[in-house]
Order: sequence, then structure tokens, then C-alpha cells
Amino acid sequence: MFMEHALTWIVFTPLVFALVMMFIPKTQEKVLWWLAGIGTLLPLLFSLPLAAGWYSAPVSTEPWAEGMRYVERVLWIKEIGVHYTLGVDGFAFTMLVLSCLLFPLAILASYGYIKERVKDYLVLMLILMVGTNGVFVSLDFMLFYVFWEIVLLPMYFLIGIWGGPRRSYAAIKFFLYTLLGSVVMLVGAIYLYVRTGVQTFNMLQMADATSGLPVDGLTTFAFFALLIGFAVKVPMFPFHTWLPDAHVEAPTPVSMLLAGILLKLGSYAMVRISHPMLPQVARNYAWLLFAAGVTAVVYAAAAAMAQKDFKKQVAYSSVSHMGFFVMALAAASVLEPELGQIALAGGYFVTIAHGLISPAFFFAVGMFYERTHTRDLDKLGGMFLTVPVISFMTAFIAFANLGLPGMAGFIGEFIALTGTYPAFGLWVLIAGVGMVLTAAWHLLTMRNVLLGPAKKEYAGLADVTWKEKLIFAPLAVLIVLFGVWPAPVLNILAQSVETLSQVLAIVGGN
Repeated sequence: MFMEHALTWIVFTPLVFALVMMFIPKTQEKVLWWLAGIGTLLPLLFSLPLAAGWYSAPVSTEPWAEGMRYVERVLWIKEIGVHYTLGVDGFAFTMLVLSCLLFPLAILASYGYIKERVKDYLVLMLILMVGTNGVFVSLDFMLFYVFWEIVLLPMYFLIGIWGGPRRSYAAIKFFLYTLLGSVVMLVGAIYLYVRTGVQTFNMLQMADATSGLPVDGLTTFAFFALLIGFAVKVPMFPFHTWLPDAHVEAPTPVSMLLAGILLKLGSYAMVRISHPMLPQVARNYAWLLFAAGVTAVVYAAAAAMAQKDFKKQVAYSSVSHMGFFVMALAAASVLEPELGQIALAGGYFVTIAHGLISPAFFFAVGMFYERTHTRDLDKLGGMFLTVPVISFMTAFIAFANLGLPGMAGFIGEFIALTGTYPAFGLWVLIAGVGMVLTAAWHLLTMRNVLLGPAKKEYAGLADVTWKEKLIFAPLAVLIVLFGVWPAPVLNILAQSVETLSQVLAIVGGN
């Protein structure tokens, strides 16, 4: 019974706990924290048997869920062919598990950090988890769009209420960027629904119909309407400007989720919707997508080097890293399937590695800020002598973020560049410039923050706590594990990568 509706349990369990918490007095903070912790931990526990049974789970052959596992389907809106359809492939399942891992860690990070309006904060976090998990399992565009919009409101309030001094500006900027992108995306999807006459919003069935459309002005518009909606979330250059502001003002646990999983909504949507639906247009404009990706890698790395705010540096590094995914997706759009698979697997692995590394980096910055009350790089220094364990953790995650071999970030970028080179040749060397800049600012930041004589004003600061170790440890273990043994992730992705690569190649005429 559970396995038949496992995805529904994973998506809506946090909502059940949020509803229960609505009836708990706000003065009962311990009860609220326990409920929020259990409400976010249960989806992770529910996902474990799905992971254990992944290879033995039946793969659907129905046209509305072909290639998907753990499928559920119920008629929702008959008049326009909308179904409550859930299912996961490798792309979706890896992100679903990542989301289920990060939310309980973020709740734990919030404990003792959030001291005002605790009930409101925790309810919003649970609703946010419903939205993110729902996006990854939805196979009907209308259902996908509902969950996509659910993500918007909690994040707006989490930044706008519990954020820093400029929280209102950052929250409004995030809201407007995301809302406008969502509206444009919806227009593109509705146009494809009407143009094809498929009488369903099922993503897979729509893709079967739309992939045969001619490349004209309207299909090009539809592709970019979808792409822009997703690019804002990634965020892809030049739609990235909301992200540094949002990160700087957001509370540390919210920054962990924003970097770790919310950005992945956009990258996931590209491989699930925009490119499978209109691969013929994606092929024609692959050069533009590549240019945006490689520009992000270099520009964001240079921008990070110029920052004096530690958190803003890490925010720009997210833009840079996601540029590798964009480059790889562009390459997969023009390559033979065998080569396209390499690029696509590497690019998507980058997003998974970033989903582990970036939350840990933001958490490390938060540990310094809680103790020193500053993120100004000029005011920090000598931290190895003051808080040695926290400093070691920060150095570890900085090396992971710059792509040190033996850690997950290196594997993804190496495979992505290897797969991108056959498509764009020596142009990928531009990304190499960004990698050098990335290494440079990480080393400079570690010198400024960690090395040098201890500062008197920070004497006696408490070092790492048990709670901080508990949050950091699983992320660090997975970063090293997937850095030396990426096979578990790549094997789950393999079939999805192969399928999308073939779709892109066949329609492209390779």
C-alpha cells in the first residue's frame, strides 16, 4: 500500500504536519520544533526504500509515464485532460532525495537560530518542502505549475520576515523575478497545448507531440518562454541578479535550501520540459545557451573575487557552478547520443554536487557570522587559531567548492567539460578561465579568513557545537563519497540521460 502511493506520502507528509502545527499554541515552541523535525525527516525515511528498490521497481510503459518508476495517476480536471500524475526517473529521483536530505538539516540549523515567530517560520518551511518535492515528482504540467508557485510564497516570506536589513528589497526582487518568469513559462506551455491539440497537459505526451513541430517564430517563442521561466530559477546569466541579494539577506538555513535545492528546480525543469518538448529549437539555439553558460562561469567567478561580503562570494559561486550545467545541456543538444550522454551526465552531476557543497558552504559562513556578527572579509582573520574545527570545516568545503579532485564538485565539472568539448571545441577554454578565477578567490578568502594572527576581538569564541557537526557531517561524507565513487548517482541517472540524449539527437537529425 505504501509503495503504491510512496510519492504522495513524500510530498504531502510535511503538509499534514504543517496543518497540525496550526492548532498548536505558538508558546509551545519545543512541540513545534519536534513536529517540524519529524515532518521533514519522514519524507527522507520514506525515500530510502524507494532508493533501495530502484533497480527492481517496475518501469512504466504507459505513454503518460513511459520510463518512470513509482507511478501514480488520478483524473483531476477532465475538461482539459489534467491528471494528478506522479512518477520519477533518474533526473527527478536524485533531486527528490537531495530535497528530502536538506530540509531536515535546515530545520536543525534553524533550531536556536530562529527565535521570533517560530511557529510561522516552521510552517512556511514545511510548505516550502511540499512545493519543492511536488515539482520533482509531477508529470502533469498543471500539477507541476501548482507546486512551482507554492515554492514562491514561503520563500518570499522567509526572506522578507526573517532576513537581514535589506530583506524587503531582496524578497520583492526574488518574488518579481520568479513570478514574471513563471507567467511567461505558463504562456509558453498553454500555447503548445493549443497548438498540438493533444488535449492533455501530461509532460511526456505533450513532448511526443511538440517535438515534431516545425521551427518557426511561435515554437521559438514557446521554447524561450519555457526556458526563461526556468532560467530565472537556475539562475542563468543574465537572469541571476536576484540571487546574491536574496542570499545575503536570507537566514542561513534558508540560504542552505535556496542554494541546495531551489536553484535545482530550474535545472530539473530544463531536462524535463523545455528541451524534451522542443529539442528542435534547442538545437538551433544551443550556441546561445552555451554562451550564457560559459559567461556565467567566468563572470560570476570574477564577481565573487570582487566581493567583500563572505556570503555574497558564495552566492556568486552558485551562478558560476550552474553555468557548467547550462554549457553541458547546450552541448547535448547538438551532439551524437553517445557524446551527448557524457555532457548531460556531467552537467546534471554538477547540480547534484552543488546541492551538497553549497549548503555546507553557506552553513560554514553562518557559523562565522553567528560568532563574529560580521561577514566582512576585511574584519575576519586568524580563525584557525580562534575556532580551529570550524576553520577546518570551512577549508574543507572551500576546496570542495573550487573543484578539488577527490570531491564531488571535480567529478561533475570534469565530465561536463569532457562532454562539452566535442560540441564547442576550444571555446570551452573560456570556462577554464573561470575555474582559475574560482580557485584564486577561494584561496584568497581562506588566507584572509582563516590564516594570520588571531584577532583579540574574537578571543574566546566557542568552537563547533554538536548540532553543527550533525548538520555538516552528512554533507561532507556524501561530498567525499561521490567524489571518489560517483557510480551510485551516475547509474541512477543513466537511463534518463540516455533517453534525453536520443531525443535531442533524433530530432536534431544526428
